[in-house]
Amino acid sequence: MANLNIDSIKERTFDAIVIGSGMSGGWAAKEFTGKGLKTLVLERGRDVKHIKDYPTTNLYPWEFPHHGVLPDAVQKANPIVNRCYAFGEDAAHFFVKDAEHPYVQEKPFDWIRGYQTGGKSLLWARQTQRWSDFDFEGPARDGFAVDWPIRYKDIAPWYSYVEKFAGISGNRDGIPELPDGEFLPAFPLNVVEQYFSQHVKKNYKNRHVISARCAHLSKPNPVHIEQGRAQCQERTLCQRGCPFGGYFSSNSSTIPWALKSGLCTLRPHSVVESIIYDDKKGKATGVRVIDANTKQAIEYFADVIFVNAAALNSNLILLNSKSNRFPDGLGNDSGTLGKYVAFHNYSAHMSAEYNGAKEWTTDGRNPAGGGYIPRFRNVYKQETDFLRGYACGFSAYRWEQHSSDGIGDELKKNLVKKDLSGWHVGSHMMGETIPKESNYVTLDKDKKDPWGIPQLKISVDYDDNDEKMKKDYIEQMKEMFTSAGFTNIQVFSDHRAPGLDIHEMGGVRMGNDPKTSMLDKWHRLHACPNVYVTDGASMTSTSCQNPSLTYMAFTARAVDHAVGELKKGNV
Repeated sequence: MANLNIDSIKERTFDAIVIGSGMSGGWAAKEFTGKGLKTLVLERGRDVKHIKDYPTTNLYPWEFPHHGVLPDAVQKANPIVNRCYAFGEDAAHFFVKDAEHPYVQEKPFDWIRGYQTGGKSLLWARQTQRWSDFDFEGPARDGFAVDWPIRYKDIAPWYSYVEKFAGISGNRDGIPELPDGEFLPAFPLNVVEQYFSQHVKKNYKNRHVISARCAHLSKPNPVHIEQGRAQCQERTLCQRGCPFGGYFSSNSSTIPWALKSGLCTLRPHSVVESIIYDDKKGKATGVRVIDANTKQAIEYFADVIFVNAAALNSNLILLNSKSNRFPDGLGNDSGTLGKYVAFHNYSAHMSAEYNGAKEWTTDGRNPAGGGYIPRFRNVYKQETDFLRGYACGFSAYRWEQHSSDGIGDELKKNLVKKDLSGWHVGSHMMGETIPKESNYVTLDKDKKDPWGIPQLKISVDYDDNDEKMKKDYIEQMKEMFTSAGFTNIQVFSDHRAPGLDIHEMGGVRMGNDPKTSMLDKWHRLHACPNVYVTDGASMTSTSCQNPSLTYMAFTARAVDHAVGELKKGNV
C-alpha cells in the first residue's frame, strides 16, 4: 500500500503547475514546456478543442433557432452576463451563466467569465497596445498606488517576443506614449476614418487617430503557419471561435503548441480550492483541486506554481490558501491581498453623422474595428482636475437600407432595391481608474459555491475621478466631432456597473516594498517566491490600454525567470 501511495504521488507530481488556461495561462504552458518542463495545466471548466468545439462558427443567421437572439427566458435568467455585447445565441456556450458560479455583490459588479479551455481568449476584443513609461511611471509621478518595480525597458523585448508568435497587425505610428511593436500589416482605416485622422492631426497637438492594433493574422508569417493558423478572413464572427485561427487565442495557438511537446498535461473540470504551503519547507508544494464533476479533492505537486486564473479568481485562490504561516491568505504579509482592485471605465460613448464622402462605401469588414485614439490627457504634464486619462475608439460606417413600403410588386421592388445610408461615426471611452484600498474583494464568511469554496465578495465602485474623466471625454470628443463637421452628435452615459469592461485588475499587485505589495519585479510572491502571478491580478495600475498583450509579455518574462531560478536551485 505504501508503494501504491508513492506511485500515486509520483503520478501527480510535475515540474510546474499552471492554474488557468486562458490568455496568460496558455502562455505559461507554452513557455514551460518549450523549456523542457513537465507541466500540469488546471482548467476549472470543460475542454474546448480548436475547431472541433466551435459548434456555431460556420452557421448562417437562418440556421440559428432564434436568428441569433437568445430567448427571453434565457436573457431574464442571466441579467448579469446578458449585458455583455457578445452574449448571444452564437456564443452563449462560452460564457458562465449567472446561476452556475455565484458570487456576492457588496456593490454592483458585472463579473463576466468564460470557464473552459482558453477561457476568455475565445471572446476577447483582440485589441493590443503596448504600455510605455508614461504608464509604468504613472503611480510614482502622479502620487497614487505604489511604484511599479519595472519599466518599459524591462518588458519591451518580451512584448516583441509574444507579438511575433501571437501575430499583431498594426502600423508603426511613432507615438511615444504608444510604443510601436512587431507588426503584421495593419487593417486600413476607411475613407471617413482617414478624414477624421487627418483632421485631428492638422488641428490638434499630440492627438492621433490610428488604425487599431489587433491580434489578427492580416498576413501570416511561417511561425503562424506552423501553429496551424491561417490568414484572418475578416468574417468578424470571432466570438464563435475561429476555425482558421485567424485571431490569437489559447485554443488555436499556445495550448496546442504546449500539448504537442508531449510535456503538457491539461486537466479540465478542475476547480482549484487552494495552494498548499509547507510551513517546514517554507514554500508552496502543490495545489488542492476539487473535481468539478465528482466533487472529489485531489492534490498535485510541483516546484513552481503559476496563478493565471484571471484577476478575481486568482485573488480568490490566494485568499483561500490559508496556513499557519499565512492565516490571511498566501503571501499576504502586507495585508494588501484583494485590495486596490481597479478596472476600465467604458461608461460613455457617442455617435454622430457625416454628410461627406457620399461617393464612397466600405468593402468587407474590419476585424480591428476601425480607429484608435491613444491617451492625450495628462501625458506630458498634469492639465486637468482629474488624474490620468483615457483612450478612445473611433469608427465610421454606413449600411444598406431596404424599404418595406407598398404591397405586391411595389413591395418586392422596394425590398430588392439597395440604398446606402449616410455615414455614421461612433466613439467610446476607455478610462484608467485609480486603484484604491476601498475597492476590494474578499471571501464571504457564510456563502459557498457548489464545490464548497467560499464565494467571492466584490466591493468595487466608480469615484469622483472617474466622473470628471468621463465629463472631459464627452467635452473633448464632442468638440473634435464638431470641428470635423460631424452633425447630430448624440452622447450616451450608461452608468453601467464596473466589470462590464471585462478588464478587472489588481488585488495581488506588484511593488518594490513587501510591506505595501504582494509581488516582486519578477511577479513572485514576496513571501513565497515559488508562486508567481502574471494575470490581471498582478497589475499595480491599469493605464488605459487593453491589457491582454501586457499579460502575455509578463508571463513569458516570468517563466523565463522561474526556469532560471529552478536551474540555479533557488526554488
